Amino acid sequence: MTTQENTATQKASSKPTHNLRKKIGYGKQTEFETIGVAWAREDGGFYVKLYGTQVIDGGFYAVPVKQDAEDTESGN
Repeated sequence: MTTQENTATQKASSKPTHNLRKKIGYGKQTEFETIGVAWAREDGGFYVKLYGTQVIDGGFYAVPVKQDAEDTESGN
């Protein structure tokens, strides 16, 4: 099985391991917008799926799904 087939199989059979979020604003006005999801791969890389057509100025964060859920519950 090729890496692409393996990644496609993993993507189809499992939930994402990370949410992709972009920081918007500064200071107390800071918010995070979810721009996609990612799956951790066995080779240490990621398979990334962005929502829609993205134009990203700067970087974005890959936040583990468990940590992201805890941040949302605590209001961070």
